[in-house]
Parts: sequence; C-alpha cells; structure tokens
Amino acid sequence: MIDRRSLLSLGLGAGAAGMIGTAAARAQSKPFRILMLTFRGETEVDRGFREFIQAADVQAEFIVRDANRDPRNVPGLIADLATLKPDLIYTWGTPVTLGVVGPIGNTDPRYVRDIPVVFALVAAPVRAGIAASFESSGRNVTGAVHVVPTDVQLRAMQAYLPFETIGILYTPTEQNSVVIVEEAKAVADKMGGRVIAQPFRADANGRPTADGVADMIKQMRADKVSWLYLLPDTFLGSIYDKVTPAALDVGLPTFAAAELGVREGGALVGLVSRYYSVGQLAGAKAIEILVHKRRPQDVPIETLKRFSLIINMRIARTLGIYPPISMLNYAEVVTS
Repeated sequence: MIDRRSLLSLGLGAGAAGMIGTAAARAQSKPFRILMLTFRGETEVDRGFREFIQAADVQAEFIVRDANRDPRNVPGLIADLATLKPDLIYTWGTPVTLGVVGPIGNTDPRYVRDIPVVFALVAAPVRAGIAASFESSGRNVTGAVHVVPTDVQLRAMQAYLPFETIGILYTPTEQNSVVIVEEAKAVADKMGGRVIAQPFRADANGRPTADGVADMIKQMRADKVSWLYLLPDTFLGSIYDKVTPAALDVGLPTFAAAELGVREGGALVGLVSRYYSVGQLAGAKAIEILVHKRRPQDVPIETLKRFSLIINMRIARTLGIYPPISMLNYAEVVTS
C-alpha cells in the first residue's frame, strides 16, 4: 500500500512516485489502459496524474478525450467502453464525473458501474451526490478533492481585507457550485457577514452564458460587496477574462478558490491546492486500484494537506489594496 504520509510530506513529487514503483508494477504482462476524460483540454491536473503514474514505473496507455467545456458531450466520450475496455477512467471536475458515474442511487444504465473511476477537481463529492462519504464512496469511484474548506477560505479573505458582504457568481446547474454557495452563506453568517449570490444567465439551450456579467458585478459593487469570491465553478473558470476585468473596473477585489483563478484568471488573491499536486494525488489513488488491487470504494477520497496562498501584486497595485505585511511571510507573490 502507498505510504500516504510520505507522499504528502514530499509534496507528491517524483521521489514519492518512485516509492511505489513496486515489483507488481514492473511485472505487468501488458500496460494498463486508462481513459482520461478532460473538460477544457489538458491542464496541470491531468499532467500531474499522468506523470505520477509514469514516474512510478507503472506501464499505462493513456487514451485522452475532451468534453470541450460541455458536460453534455460526456455520454459520447464513453459510448464505446465495451470495445475500449479501459482498466480505469479518470475524470476532471464534477460535471464530467457525474456524467460518467451519475448521482448515488440513480439506476440509469448509461452510467458506469463496473469500471473503477478516479476523479480530480471535484470540490464537494459527498454533497454533489458522487460519494456516500470521504471514507468510502460506497461504489466504483474515489478521487482527489482540490478545494480548501470554505471556512478556511473565508477566514483568509477576512485576514487580507475585512468584509461584511461577499459576492458570488455561480452556475445553478453545477451541483458543486450550489453546494459551495450554501456553505459560504452559512460560514459568512457565523462570521457576522452575508453573501449575495447571483446565478449566471442561461441561453436558449439552457447553457450558462456570460451575458450580463459586467452589470451583475457593478450591482454587487453598488450593494457594497467587499469581495467577489470566485468559486471552483467549471463555467466560471472558462470566463475569467470577462469576470475579473469587470471586477477590476469597479474596484472590486477578487478571491479565487482555484489556482487557475490567480495564475491565469487575474484574481487578486487565492488560497489554493496546487493543480499538479492534485493530479498526483489522483494518480496515487489510481495506482492503489490498478497495482495494489484495492476496490475504489476502499480507497478514501482525500484533499491535500498543504495549501498555497497566492497574491497577484499587479492587481494589488491597481486596486491599491495591499496585503498585511505578515501575510507576505508565507504567501507566494506573482506579478503577471
């Protein structure tokens, strides 16, 4: 079995991967076939997953298929499983994972129940209906959670800039986002604050759209919102280029729950799990299943134990909202 403490203490790096290159892996008669279902092309998460398995000296054939940012494409990506016969399916994010395994209790035959599934980038697998608990999903799925707990996020936000009101934009058809909105409301209430949550509009086909985003953000600023909290919302992640500039235009600071939100999305600050490390953790779970022959329901769902606070100083200078000096002792500062 993989020594989890060693993996985490080493940050799930190449040295940790080498620890699990066991004789069982080297004695494979043929490569494991892994179907990787991505959502928006290859990300650092997917690269971390694949490279962790390769570094562990586990022979694997990776078949990559992309949903092109639309969960409705997932059924087509798994239509030929009987012919493909993968040993394991890797899924990126809540919509793709639900598209493969479905919610707990759903008996629709299109969902996969006889192939192990390992997910990454799922924020709330239990409340989203993917797993019965973190200790055991109760079925053919396990994975790596990437989001720092909501209460920790809001405390970090408060430490940077005290707030009374937080604004959130979210996709109402993404169960993951709905769950976090409710959590944020409960946590903010305990902290003496409140949340203004605004769902994205939908087009004629029911898909979320960025139409009206700038106006929603202006209204939030008029309502004295102190922070715009960027959830790990799949659709939101595809329109950072519309959301963060609109927030910057009205002087509204943004706090990201995902690494991409700061590094590419232009958020002021984020408390995040490294995408690459999340992928490595998912890779370790795949090896538990493929090499050590554990059932997915016997492999606990976990999150990383170390998080990174990232501050974009270019945005801080533009807004004139600088972090407390003490925060710079442990934060990573970027300037892009």
